[in-house]
Amino acid sequence: MISPSRPADEFGELQGLVDDLYRDDPAGVVARVDVLVRAEVNDLSEDLMEVVELLPAGRYKRVRLCDQLNSIITAHGWAYLYGTVE
Repeated sequence: MISPSRPADEFGELQGLVDDLYRDDPAGVVARVDVLVRAEVNDLSEDLMEVVELLPAGRYKRVRLCDQLNSIITAHGWAYLYGTVE
């Protein structure tokens, strides 16, 4: 069980996912399917995969993807456990 008094071991993994997606083209656009595939390649935990799977269909510039992910993270009350993304 995750202790609510400290972040999860997976803290920051979503930030790593976002960084990986935009590493080659920081101003680029990624599709939802690209995010899902990269999340699977990065072997994200079940909770973090749930966050990614809740992304609406579409294509995302970095800022919009971060806004969407942060909304989902916050709605689950997981910002402290897993961190937010930028």
